[in-house]
Amino acid sequence: MTSAPAKSDIRPGEVTLDPNLVTQGDLTLTVIGHIRSPWSKGNCPKNLREARAQGGGFSIEIDAPYRPGLAGLKAGDAIVVLYWMDVARRDLIVQSPAHRTGPVGTFAVRSPARPNPIAMAVAHLLEIDVTKGVLQIDAIDAFEGTPVLDIKPWLASIDVPSTTAD
Repeated sequence: MTSAPAKSDIRPGEVTLDPNLVTQGDLTLTVIGHIRSPWSKGNCPKNLREARAQGGGFSIEIDAPYRPGLAGLKAGDAIVVLYWMDVARRDLIVQSPAHRTGPVGTFAVRSPARPNPIAMAVAHLLEIDVTKGVLQIDAIDAFEGTPVLDIKPWLASIDVPSTTAD
């Protein structure tokens, strides 16, 4: 767990949450594995598009008890990877991203700083070794060792939003 950010880390227009809200919790999550990537603080791309452009070796290592859950996945599949950005700030509710003209709510940006630093990436499964629990993927924008919470198949029939509001 990281220490609380210094007040100097707050950009103009940003708003932080009450520290008690940041640490409260009534959920239990299970880490099922970890991301393997070349990224660390200071050299991580901002999104998957940048990660794909930069290239590198990307994989997910699934812990032994969860490997049977990989049955049915195959190379060529698109997968949704949910991961916990364990070094991200959790106290910002309004942010001032450098690429925006002013402050916006945390839920309007894909910044890692959020009350629950859960990230989602849709990656292409290049290779899979179910026995070793290793999934080679085309890209990821997460630090080396980032905890993985879940993997789901990406399905166009379900995951592409409709063009009209229902």
